[in-house]
Amino acid sequence: MVALPILKWPDPRLAQRCAPVGATEELSELIAEMFATMYDAPGRGLAAPQVGVMKRFFVMDVSWKEGTPSPEVMINPEITDRSATLIEGEEGCLSIPGITAVVARPDWVVMDWTDAEGQRQSRRLEGFAARCAQHELDHLDGLVTFDRLAPDARDAALASYARKSTA
Repeated sequence: MVALPILKWPDPRLAQRCAPVGATEELSELIAEMFATMYDAPGRGLAAPQVGVMKRFFVMDVSWKEGTPSPEVMINPEITDRSATLIEGEEGCLSIPGITAVVARPDWVVMDWTDAEGQRQSRRLEGFAARCAQHELDHLDGLVTFDRLAPDARDAALASYARKSTA
């Protein structure tokens, strides 16, 4: 399976809100290609707009790097509850290579979605799984890591990215 090209920031598609996936849309081949792309990158999550598909779904596997794969597909995901407690954590992004930033996010979320078999799911995600799902959901809403930073941190991250992307 061939890895798909990953869009790099500031591609304007990364700032667009994605359309919902329709009930009759066939995604199995694209999902397989997205997992292959994510593992090849190597990342832990990949949202459809990062490969130029402006639809509301993402793939993630938060534990494969530790040797215990747990691939998940979240179609039309939404957060239905979240912790009031924000936890800061370092995040990277396949669309912003070479940059990590500290982002504050709820330490748990309840996520509702449709899986690849068309079944509705709902689960409380904690720790890194919660962080990863929130990061990928941001992509579906046209947000990237830079959009979650305070102005000074954003300016520093943008300057670092500019230096790395021209090097």
